[in-house]
Amino acid sequence: MASEDITKLAETLAKTQVAGGQLSFKGKSLKLNTAEDAKDMIKEIEDFDGLEALRLEGNTVGVEAARVIAKALEKKSELKRCHWSDMFTGRLRSEIPPALISLGEGLITAGAQLVELDLSDNAFGPDGVRGFEGLLKSPACFTLQELKLNNCGMGIGGGKILAAALTECHRKSSAQGKPLALKVFVAGRNRLENDGATALAEAFGIIGTLREVHMPQNGINHPGVTALAQAFAINPLLRVINLNDNTFTEKGAVAMAETLKTLRQVEVINFGDCLVRSKGAVAIADAIRGALPKLKELNLSFCEIKRDAALAVAEAMADKAELERLDLNGNALGEEGCEQLQEVLDGFNMAKVLASLSDDEGEDEEDEDEEEGEEEEEEEEEEEEEEEEEGEEEEPQQRQGEEPATPSRKILNSSTGTDTSDPEKVVSAFLKVSSVFKDEATVRTAVQDAVDALMRKAFSSSAFNANAFLTRLLVHMGLLKSEDKIKAITNLCGPLMALNHMVQQDYFPKALAPLLLAFVTKPNGALESCSFARHSLLQTLYKV
Repeated sequence: MASEDITKLAETLAKTQVAGGQLSFKGKSLKLNTAEDAKDMIKEIEDFDGLEALRLEGNTVGVEAARVIAKALEKKSELKRCHWSDMFTGRLRSEIPPALISLGEGLITAGAQLVELDLSDNAFGPDGVRGFEGLLKSPACFTLQELKLNNCGMGIGGGKILAAALTECHRKSSAQGKPLALKVFVAGRNRLENDGATALAEAFGIIGTLREVHMPQNGINHPGVTALAQAFAINPLLRVINLNDNTFTEKGAVAMAETLKTLRQVEVINFGDCLVRSKGAVAIADAIRGALPKLKELNLSFCEIKRDAALAVAEAMADKAELERLDLNGNALGEEGCEQLQEVLDGFNMAKVLASLSDDEGEDEEDEDEEEGEEEEEEEEEEEEEEEEEGEEEEPQQRQGEEPATPSRKILNSSTGTDTSDPEKVVSAFLKVSSVFKDEATVRTAVQDAVDALMRKAFSSSAFNANAFLTRLLVHMGLLKSEDKIKAITNLCGPLMALNHMVQQDYFPKALAPLLLAFVTKPNGALESCSFARHSLLQTLYKV
């Protein structure tokens, strides 16, 4: 590091905030690669008596720097709070686990007793969970009350590892007479899906002390929602339940409603954008009516709820003296329904608690039978997916001389016949294949094989317009505006992971990389919800 850089770093550190046992390097944008880079931070840590909280957010820490910082932490037995979100920006995924292992070992050696651990916004994936698994199982976390892992890309595998570590922590701490009493759990935007959520639900049921659970945007359907509901029922101190942007349908909503009947301390319920629908909303209203005396906020926005069901929800608020906000925006009430909703709440002197209804979809003429039919169709699709997954694990015996019907072959069959002279058809096939991407070895390999077969054929064809392909792909992903009325796909994680693989292959025209990079770096909500996949692709594109 140049002398002027060291001087600048020293000046930045001189501005470090120190208050109430807290040492903060938050938002300093320090790039710490080597022991030399970290020496001034280490001195600050070593010289700080009674260190209880260390903030490292908004910096980037490499393996070697993490090792020497960990060494400095070995003497900080009073450390209780580690605010370590967003501290690996620009790092390779392979760098993060060893860095986390070193920092965890430093805390364990110190004999620290953590109360809060925040590793949010670090795109470390399942491997990253392995990096702090040992810390979670150690005495340093027997006292843990708040665990925050928002937006880390853990996936199903990471969720299972995390659940096992929490269960082991509870077992070990219970053996010492002081069971783990976790109060706050945050793990939004992690692609946990049903299996990851179910594994964590089992751990929650064992722990039993949760007060806040935040798990929005995880691709959880009714089986996972039901498992979580059953776990919440044996966490009687729950105050906040945030499952925004998952998919309940009626089955999940009914299961959650049954749990709400048993809880008394709940203050905040966020089931917005969860496809609760009318029957689910009525079940929740029935559960809340006469219960949940401390309820302050209920969010059922964008859930495809119709007028009568919304009115039932409003009527259930009659005795909620502490209610501050009721959000039913983005449903299908119609102008008259919105007015009736306001009148119901006016009758309870609660007019001010109703959130804006500016995004109401208008009264839906579709009858209940059609809604029920849609729900049954969705559940059938889920069951078919589950059967396909089971089929992948236990394939039928093939005839002699035939190759096994592997997941890769099933996916390939859907794309090999694509007319590669038509960019639009290639885009459609690419998105169809990448949509089934999962962070599991067999599925990941199958998707990559299918992408290779499709795109190698396309890019090698003299009739294929590569620029038109990329442009159309960006339009379908919602990253580029078009005059055509094309509905962008909602989940970009699979396509981003498939692109990450494709751009590394010899068949990919490297001249397309700058255009792709330009659009993936632009601010976009859909990209932000897949931060791990986006981060991985950006890392690759910078090297192409």
